[in-house]
Amino acid sequence: MKDVTITDTIKYIGADDKDIDLFESQYVVPNGVSYNSYVILDEKVAVMDTVDARRGEEWLANLEQALNGRDVDYLVVSHMEPDHAANVQKLAEKYPKMVVVGNAKTFPMLGQFFDIDLSERSLVVKEGDTLKLGSHELTFVMAPMVHWPEVMVSYESSEKILFSADGFGKFGALDTDEDWACEARRYYFNIVGKYGAQVQALLKKAAGLDIQMICPLHGPILKENLEYYIGKYQIWSSYEPEDEGILVAYASIHGNTAKAAKKLKEILEAKGAKKVAITDLSRDDMAEAIEDAFRYDKMVLAAATYDGGIFPCMEDFLHHLKSKTYRNRTVALMENGSWAPIAAKNMKAVLEQMKDITICDKVVTIKSAMKEGTIADMEALADELLAK
Repeated sequence: MKDVTITDTIKYIGADDKDIDLFESQYVVPNGVSYNSYVILDEKVAVMDTVDARRGEEWLANLEQALNGRDVDYLVVSHMEPDHAANVQKLAEKYPKMVVVGNAKTFPMLGQFFDIDLSERSLVVKEGDTLKLGSHELTFVMAPMVHWPEVMVSYESSEKILFSADGFGKFGALDTDEDWACEARRYYFNIVGKYGAQVQALLKKAAGLDIQMICPLHGPILKENLEYYIGKYQIWSSYEPEDEGILVAYASIHGNTAKAAKKLKEILEAKGAKKVAITDLSRDDMAEAIEDAFRYDKMVLAAATYDGGIFPCMEDFLHHLKSKTYRNRTVALMENGSWAPIAAKNMKAVLEQMKDITICDKVVTIKSAMKEGTIADMEALADELLAK
C-alpha cells in the first residue's frame, strides 16, 4: 500500500489497481485507478467506504493493520457503486456488531447487491444528521445524483475534512506523477458530467463548511490550494468553457476527411486561433474527446456521410455529448460525401437538441477529396468561427 498520510487518527486503507483494462468497462486508464477508503480511529471506529472486489483482500489487510486489534463500530457507505461498496457484506460478516450507516436510498440498493440482513444493524441518516465518534464528529450531506441517487458526503468537523465520495476524483493510481486537472477533467465529464446542476447544489452546501482537506473515493487526497480544485468543479458543473480554444473532431473513412480536418487546423492556427486540438474519433480515446469538447469554447465537427447518415464514430461522439449535457458552445460543420453528402444536416439535427449551441452558418462540403475550392470554403468557415 502506498503510504498516504491523512492525520494521526484518520488512516488511508485504500488500494491502487494498475491491472484494470477499462474502468467501468469503457474508460481507458493507462495509469490505473485508486479505490480510496479511510478509517477513523476514535472512541468509536468508523470505516469510510470499502473498495472494488478486485482489491478486496488487500483492502482488508490494510484495514486490519490500521485497526491493530480493534473492532469496527461503523461502516459509512457514501456510494453504492461496486467499485466502492463491493466489500460491504464481507465486512459486515467479519465484524458482526458493526453498524452500517447510509441514507434512505442506500439500503434498498444494499439489498439488491447483497443477501444480508442488516435490519438490526443499520443507521439511516438524512441531511444534517451527525454521528459522534469521540473527538470526531461526522455530519452527513446528501448529494443525490452526484452521480447516483443514494450518494452522500460526510464532513468531519474536528479535522475539517470532507469525504467527498466520487466528487473531486480522478483516474490514475496514487503513485502516478501527473497533472491533476487532465485526468480529473476526463473523469468528471465522462462520469459525472450529466449532473452539473446536482454538483452545483452540492458545491453550494460545501461553501458553508470550513474544509481544509478533501478525501475523494478516487485519486489523491487534496490538502493544499483547495480553491483551485473547487474552482475547476465550479466551471465544469456550470458547463462554461474552461479555456479559449477549438477542438477539431473528425470521422474519416478513407482519409480524405482527415486531410481536410488537419488542413482546417492549420488554417485556424494561421489565423490566430489561441489553441486548436484535433482528435480522430475512429482511433483516439472517446473519453478524451469528450473532455476536450467540454474544455474549449468552440468545436469543429468533420464527418463523412455513411449509409445516408453520419459515420458511426461521429454519431457515437454526438450521442455522448448529448447525454453529458453539452451546451454553451459554438460549433462549425464540415461534411464529406461522394454522391450525396448529408452528414452536416444530420449532425446539425443532433446539435439542435442541445441547449445554447451556436452553429456557424457556413458549412464546408467536400465531394470525395479536398480541392482548392474546398480550401477557400474552409478559410471562410475559419473566419466565421473565430469571429464568434
